[in-house]
Amino acid sequence: MLDKRLWTETRKHRLLMALTIGLAFLGGVFTVAQAYWMSQVISDVFLQQATLAAVQRPMALLLGVMVLRAVALFGTELSANYLAIVIKSNLRQRLLAHILALGPGYTQSESSGELSNTLMEGVEHLEKYFSEYLPQIFISALIPLTILFSVFSLDLLSGLVLLFTAPLIPYFMVLIGRATEALTQRQWTSLSRLSAHFLDVVQGLVTLKALGRSKQQATTVRIISDQYAQATLGVLRVAFLSALVLELLATISTAIIAVQVGLRLLYGGLDFAPALFLLILAPEFYQPLRNLGARFHAGAEGVAAANRIFEVFETPLPEKSLIAPKGTLSDFASIQFKHVSLSYQERSQLALSDISFEINKGQKVALVGASGAGKSSIANLLMRFVDPQEGQIVVDGSDLQKIDRAIWRNQIAWVPQFPHLFFDSLAANIAFGHPDATQEQIEAAARDAELDDFIQSLPDGYATQVGERGLRLSGGQSQRVALARAFLRNPNFLILDEPTAHLDPQTETQLQKAIRRLMKERTTLIIVHRLDTVVDADQILVFSDGRIVQGGTHTELLEQEGIYRQLQQSFVGSP
Repeated sequence: MLDKRLWTETRKHRLLMALTIGLAFLGGVFTVAQAYWMSQVISDVFLQQATLAAVQRPMALLLGVMVLRAVALFGTELSANYLAIVIKSNLRQRLLAHILALGPGYTQSESSGELSNTLMEGVEHLEKYFSEYLPQIFISALIPLTILFSVFSLDLLSGLVLLFTAPLIPYFMVLIGRATEALTQRQWTSLSRLSAHFLDVVQGLVTLKALGRSKQQATTVRIISDQYAQATLGVLRVAFLSALVLELLATISTAIIAVQVGLRLLYGGLDFAPALFLLILAPEFYQPLRNLGARFHAGAEGVAAANRIFEVFETPLPEKSLIAPKGTLSDFASIQFKHVSLSYQERSQLALSDISFEINKGQKVALVGASGAGKSSIANLLMRFVDPQEGQIVVDGSDLQKIDRAIWRNQIAWVPQFPHLFFDSLAANIAFGHPDATQEQIEAAARDAELDDFIQSLPDGYATQVGERGLRLSGGQSQRVALARAFLRNPNFLILDEPTAHLDPQTETQLQKAIRRLMKERTTLIIVHRLDTVVDADQILVFSDGRIVQGGTHTELLEQEGIYRQLQQSFVGSP
């Protein structure tokens, strides 16, 4: 079972693989030499009555060969393990880079727990494939061939017995392997499901406790764990059965060699020294094939994990940018949406349909509408998290899809509705988008975001550790951290996605002060539900079912019959 995709990964490290195989081959040569000198010494001492002095030289050669064989075997194992480590490290880095390149559009449609399991445990499952199974395939061919050549040169009948019995072991191994393929894939799927569900439970523990559902989830985890255990036991049952069959075949084959050699030795058809040489080599001939059978299931587990890994690799990346923007992006004059339509893979309905509008430099453009109307999809397009299926987004005459993502995103600061905070210090979380920032710059950004006083009140100040997803901070404090990040990036283009949603009036007032400071002299796109924050916007676009149904200033839209006036009346509570 040689997986072509994994073999391609191995070929990138030819020298290490060649070293592993070469050392294993030398080990086989030394095995033959060891059997030869051992048979000679025993024959001389017990049949020829040779003295210690007479066998000193062959004994020294035997000892030297044994040491060389041990060194070769140790070197083979060391080289194989290093090969596995190098390939795993390379695969993990590439897999992470590929997932990052796929972006939020891909990860949001996948289970984060399952992706984490693939990245960590999936790659880890490949270790035995590269360190044990793959080298053993070549060892199982080279060492038996070396021994077979030596036996044929000495005794034709024994060579024929070895030649015809050897294929039985890999034949039965393949038959059993076909039965285990579905079982190992089921085992890997169960492990991925367990990892994904467990991560969901840990992340949602507060909600589970609040709703009194934690015990039920513990029961669900136990059920999934039992399914994984049953799948693992199924694989182990087949593994033990296959080990029994392969050991039985190897033992019977060795016995056939021993019987025919013993009979011929008894009736004078074979001398003692070559007979002993053949008897010593017979188990060594079958041992690599037995080892291959024992490691076959490690190979099957590796292939099962590789199926998911390469499924991620085979997910096509977004098209690469082909051109640089005209001039410098800091001087861009306009961003134009031209008949843009967008749909997500998991949805049949269009998220955006035939959207056209323009954002000019220095403008404050607001997007309003009900939840699910398509406002956040505009932000996703501008951040290049997704690309439109139809139409174009044009920045000063250049298609946004052909502008380098890194260059474009470097001009943007995004303040989402629920900013993600990492398990790190407050200073590190603020400087996340600007890792080279000095402590003075971090503190200045915090002051601009109305956050410095709060941080200074903490015992550890800016070194205070923030829980994962900001669990140790309030919603308003998390939003201030996001605003501080934006101040620190000093962007040319600002995207605010519901920055004051779900906050109390006092906190919202404080945040609005910081937001107005942040928007000053910057091109800004604001996504909101609460209309009091967009009264001064240069342009307000009203979305409904993925379309722009109204557009204009606050005053202009209030004079029109439509969704905006209805939203305003609902907000102020007027009839």
